[in-house]
Amino acid sequence: MERRDLLKMIVAATGAAMIGLPVLGQAQAPTAAANNTFSAADVGTLDEIAETILPKTRTAGAKDAATGAFMAQFVTDCYTNQQQATFRAGLADIDQRAGGRFVSLTPQARTRLLQTLDAEARKRAVEVGDTGTADGTRAMPHYFTMIKQLAIFGFFTSKVGATEVLQYVAVPGRYDGDLAYVPGTPAWGTS
Repeated sequence: MERRDLLKMIVAATGAAMIGLPVLGQAQAPTAAANNTFSAADVGTLDEIAETILPKTRTAGAKDAATGAFMAQFVTDCYTNQQQATFRAGLADIDQRAGGRFVSLTPQARTRLLQTLDAEARKRAVEVGDTGTADGTRAMPHYFTMIKQLAIFGFFTSKVGATEVLQYVAVPGRYDGDLAYVPGTPAWGTS
């Protein structure tokens, strides 16, 4: 799976353009992890949200890929100030809806809360810019769309997601155009 295909999958799964990708296309040096403005508790909450979206089954889950830390760093490095404010307000809203802290909910209650947020997010349309990504000057997407996108993107681009959940084939590799499909075989991931 190429990066472009992964991004298309994320757009299809979340129903919105990927937030923050124009910055990735610009040759900017990444900010050091020390500049991450999220607390350890925030990263823990992001890990638990991502794990609820992509739980550990017979394969690795989102926490195994440190998806929360990825999400925090991506928001810090790639989101505009307005997008960061929306994302942070969303985290606060999730905790408020949880009656205190999301991490204190039972797994079933976490799933119900995130399903409710997903339904709300799908009702909100987002304008897409010329690059195929959400434009920061247009209406902001629902914060859960941002969280869900980053959880999926962070997990499937991690070493764990790409090698243990997807079948990883290093590029360049050989082309096999007539590969037999065995039902239940995971999708392919390449870099």
